[in-house]
Amino acid sequence: MSSALTDLFPHPIVQAPMAGGVSVPQLAAAVSEAGGLGFLAAGYKTADGMYQEIKQLRGLTGRPFGVNLFMPQPEYADRAAVEVYAHQLAGEAAWYETDLGDPDSGRDDGYDAKLAVLVEDPVPVVSFHFGVPSREVIDSLHRVGTSVLVTATTAEEALAVARAGADAVIAQGVEAGGHQGTHRDNAENDDSGLGLLSLVAQVRETVDIPVVAAGGIMRGSQIAAVLAAGASAAQLGTAFLVTPESGAADVHKQALTNPLFSRTALTRAFSGRPARGLVNRFMREHGPYAPAAYPEVHHLTSPLRKAAAKGADAQGMALWAGQGHRMARDLPAGQLVEVLAAELADARTALSTGGGPR
Repeated sequence: MSSALTDLFPHPIVQAPMAGGVSVPQLAAAVSEAGGLGFLAAGYKTADGMYQEIKQLRGLTGRPFGVNLFMPQPEYADRAAVEVYAHQLAGEAAWYETDLGDPDSGRDDGYDAKLAVLVEDPVPVVSFHFGVPSREVIDSLHRVGTSVLVTATTAEEALAVARAGADAVIAQGVEAGGHQGTHRDNAENDDSGLGLLSLVAQVRETVDIPVVAAGGIMRGSQIAAVLAAGASAAQLGTAFLVTPESGAADVHKQALTNPLFSRTALTRAFSGRPARGLVNRFMREHGPYAPAAYPEVHHLTSPLRKAAAKGADAQGMALWAGQGHRMARDLPAGQLVEVLAAELADARTALSTGGGPR
């Protein structure tokens, strides 16, 4: 990876920006202080809310960190399908004693206002999810000294990222927890996601910019594997979700290693976009019928998810998790970075001496 980025964090470990209140300043600060790259998630926050968290994070660490933005979404949802899904969710609203949300609550997630804040008061790194920002946007961030990363789920998307002038591409494999960062949400592609190692290899052969590998990584030996495949760093989300500094609900943290939740799946049930989470009642009952309609479905189900979380009802929550969730370790975030770095060093030593990674 270019020195402009590697100089920011000694260990090739990036904490994934997990929206919805998980990637709080305390988590990002702990990761950055330990030598990784901590991230705040600006998704679903106001521009002022994002600014206040950046201010709080700066009070916790002087180390570099990143902020993640969601790209505005085009209007292509089938309105009738959203109305049908709302009708189907009426029973959930009655069960949780709440109203459904307004599907027309906004499409751009305050994108322009957040960009204005980040240009006026720059941060070391900004990443983008759900699409590629314009070259003008990337140039504006470069002018204030900010490095830019963009998520891609295919080699073709990675090429668009490189052409826009980004400093690095985050290659997100299908194993990743939470939302897939596809640039356009085509329902016919729901079963065509690539595994991380295949994706990293294809992206490395397609673009010249550095690659950050994301998806199901929970151990230092896996970081060694993606680095050997051509990545410059690894991005981990689920591994940090269970840490004490994470803002995830306790019931969510506990579910990751609860035998009751034995597998993950991609679903549109909670947001209208493919996202990987632990299979629970809500996903089983509504996933097959959820339309490709983001953020309409996200707004629609928001009160339901909040009510389920308030009642500690794991069967009604969006329990985002990657495929490696059963390997989660309940360690402080800084200690986890240190353990991962030590495992990475051991794996590299074993590989260089002809032994297998431990």
